[in-house]
Amino acid sequence: MTAHPDLQAVEFLLVDPNGVMRGKWAPADSLKKAFQEGVNFPMSIHGLDIWGREVPETGLHIESGDRDGFFRAVPGTLSRVPWAKRSTAQVLLRGFTPEGDPLRYDCRNALARITKALAKRGLYPVVAFELEFYLLEPGTDWDDGMPAPVGASSGPDRQRMYGLDDLDEYGGLFDDIRAAAEAQDLPIDTIIKEAAPGQFEVNLKHRCDPLRAADDVIMLRRIVFGFARKHGLQATFMAKPFIEYAGNGMHVHASMLDRDGRNVFAGEAGERNLGGAIAELIRTMPQALLLFINSWNGFRRIQPGSYAPTRAVWAENNRSVALRIPASTEENRRVEHRIAGADANPYIVLCAVLQAMMDGLEKQAAPPPPVTGNAYDSAGAELLPDDMDDALQLTQSGQFCDRALGPELSKIYKDLKRSEILAFWAEITPLERTTYL
Repeated sequence: MTAHPDLQAVEFLLVDPNGVMRGKWAPADSLKKAFQEGVNFPMSIHGLDIWGREVPETGLHIESGDRDGFFRAVPGTLSRVPWAKRSTAQVLLRGFTPEGDPLRYDCRNALARITKALAKRGLYPVVAFELEFYLLEPGTDWDDGMPAPVGASSGPDRQRMYGLDDLDEYGGLFDDIRAAAEAQDLPIDTIIKEAAPGQFEVNLKHRCDPLRAADDVIMLRRIVFGFARKHGLQATFMAKPFIEYAGNGMHVHASMLDRDGRNVFAGEAGERNLGGAIAELIRTMPQALLLFINSWNGFRRIQPGSYAPTRAVWAENNRSVALRIPASTEENRRVEHRIAGADANPYIVLCAVLQAMMDGLEKQAAPPPPVTGNAYDSAGAELLPDDMDDALQLTQSGQFCDRALGPELSKIYKDLKRSEILAFWAEITPLERTTYL
């Protein structure tokens, strides 16, 4: 506040289990309280479904008295909001109970628990995210009220993958995104034109701090939304906004350092360690799928030939698999986890990925053989469910979700997903009416 005496307001931000950012606006002078004591929020904010409605089955709402907790500012996440009309700051919060304990069903706290467990074993994750999104033209009607992706009016075949002209066309927007990211200490690497009209990808640099890496995703989404609006456009990270075009994915690159800063997937023991991590990632993948694909729409992305994986398989330098080992030097050897949708909760995604890797490094099991060629044609490899209810049943049948998220957040997450499934089942689609009326 000394550096920014013109500051008028602050936006307090927190992330619910669905990965939706919630919060409130407050006067700028409330920042000190946020860092020292915390800002009051109902703890039941973590028991809201994707529409922001209370889900009684979570037990967090009126049944418990709907108590307040204290949500404290996360150091390192305080920054200006460059698209705001008045001088405004923003800061992420993490939850604590009234007694002062970390709120166990706060997804950021869940990831902090796993990070601490890894550190006790002398393991330090290095992670980075790749995030895909569409830019849309407000006021157009492409499909049942969905705005058209930019450039689609020039023809549905205007994919122009890796095209530089599309980056130039929206260069002002991407310049603003980069400038805002730099001001907020978000390590943006490359920006790419992706495989459909209006689809782009932003890659973030690796961090040896999973919490900050997940924070990067949350804040990057906010930057993209904010500047898209400022430029008269609309952005969406919806996993499958268009049936005819590629979905939006969120790929995670992950490796582990030892206490001496060496990659445990390199060197003499590297192949065995990598194999153990892959084996457990594949074994737990069906149970964990609902943590990676957290929306009803997200399961539409799981289609053969779409570069979204449909089978629990791995390979080196192959983009048709769920777990890809990218071409790299031995020191940079890592796993690229390619399942999550761009709308997923990055804290929960990392909880599942890092828990499985930690377990795999301890078990040292041998992975199945890598696939070659087109993974969609792999005979014998386990198919991943393409239905949200099937995925929930797999999650409920195993114990991995409890291990990865902790029993409190695991229960709430499953309650939220069941509630959302029931809501979609209760909706009669226009196609059904036109077919059977």
